[in-house]
Amino acid sequence: MVEIERVRYSETVNRDKIKEMIRAKKEKETPKETEVYSCPECGSQNLVHDYERAELVCGDCGLVVDADFVDEGPEWRAFDHDQRMKRSRVGAPMTYTIHDKGLSTMIDWRNRDSYGKSISSKNRAQLYRLRKWQRRIRVSNATERNLAFALSELDRMASALGLPRTVRETASVIYRKAVDKNLIRGRSIEGVAAAALYAACRQCGVPRTLDEVEEVSRVSRKEIGRTYRFISRELSLKLMPTSPIDYVPRFCSGLNLKGEVQSKSVEILRQASEKELTSGRGPTGVAAAAIYIASILCGERRTQREVADVAGVTEVTIRNRYKELAEELDIEIIL
Repeated sequence: MVEIERVRYSETVNRDKIKEMIRAKKEKETPKETEVYSCPECGSQNLVHDYERAELVCGDCGLVVDADFVDEGPEWRAFDHDQRMKRSRVGAPMTYTIHDKGLSTMIDWRNRDSYGKSISSKNRAQLYRLRKWQRRIRVSNATERNLAFALSELDRMASALGLPRTVRETASVIYRKAVDKNLIRGRSIEGVAAAALYAACRQCGVPRTLDEVEEVSRVSRKEIGRTYRFISRELSLKLMPTSPIDYVPRFCSGLNLKGEVQSKSVEILRQASEKELTSGRGPTGVAAAAIYIASILCGERRTQREVADVAGVTEVTIRNRYKELAEELDIEIIL
């Protein structure tokens, strides 16, 4: 019995040794692919991938570090957006502006199949029921229903204000964080959505005033401001005060002014900020006054009433601010 156990033990040991030898031989035969991080010639890490020639080139000395690497892009070419959408075999990217992040499917409202052919009247009733139940199961509980409503409200306000996609995504992320921390309880969904949008505008450098957000929302300016302060405190949003320079491009575009006036306005505001003339004053009023001065200096005069209408401030504010700027910066204005 003891001899049989010894034989079995020796067979097991021999089998393990053979497996180790085979594994070591395979590791020797297959060379390890080392990823290049720096140029062997000059030591620079500025390496550029040239996908047309399938080469890895040093951006400083021009040495071809690697060649004939695999292109991981699509095998087809597209010359316009329609071709790209038609040949692409993937869906839309993930987005935070939809309650399910855009990962669920949707049954299109057009009664056509995947080939573009019209669906027969016999199957249309079934398709209608499928579409109805698909729409229902996308929202499973009250939390998702409220989130869907809030994100649609965010999208509506962002469209009315003409905000870019990045601001909408940022606002959706801020609102989702507020939901996760249970900050919505006791507050209206519209108020929190408007406050999240206002915070996203400031965070992305696309400032909009509280009055502008109030015009497109269904809540008062006071509630938006109060909710914004609460959210920024609870979520620890590090938001710097809005600079008057951020408002200049939008106001100049609304007044149909040239780039020369815009550059001059920015120059005046930078000089004013160096002398601390912008602190403690509303950024829209200071920006409007700088544009008014620049338009006179560049020969594209606009009245105080026109500038005030675009900036959303009063003529008195522009008059007071432009007198301060002209006096402190020694600007001679010939009216």
